[in-house]
Amino acid sequence: MKPFTMAALAALAFSAAAAPVSAGEAAPAPTQTSAARTPTEAENARIVVAFYDLAFNQHRPTEAARLYIGDRYIQHNSAVPNGGAAFYGYFEGFFRDNPQSRATIHRVIVDGDLVALHVHSQETPDDPGRAIVDIFRVENGKIVEHFDVIQTVPATTANGNTMFSGDKAD
Repeated sequence: MKPFTMAALAALAFSAAAAPVSAGEAAPAPTQTSAARTPTEAENARIVVAFYDLAFNQHRPTEAARLYIGDRYIQHNSAVPNGGAAFYGYFEGFFRDNPQSRATIHRVIVDGDLVALHVHSQETPDDPGRAIVDIFRVENGKIVEHFDVIQTVPATTANGNTMFSGDKAD
């Protein structure tokens, strides 16, 4: 795998606000992004961030799946079946049960056809939430595969760093 360079990715600048997001609002821009080396990488990152915002912040997973998920969608999250319809079926129910849910993207890393997001997901504004790394594979402009790693955000850490800070604790 090629090394990642953390730098601004102009293709992802869609909102500079850092305020919390409510359902139906646009998400804040990622805190950090890797530099896309090719126009295809920049487009892959744009596709994944647009998909994530539409599905997880605007709570429109059906529309997100229809716009951005390919005909063949391989899911590696053990709770969600394969396929775009399974994705939106699962998350339509989740958002009915969790209408205040939001996802803040802190980092976007792109390497060829893979786009990784470092995300803070919360079900309510007071929820400490989960730290998530979502990895998507994009093929011909559509998301065709998804992996994720999910960890509950602890109340305290042994090192004093948050799960989302960069080179300093915040």
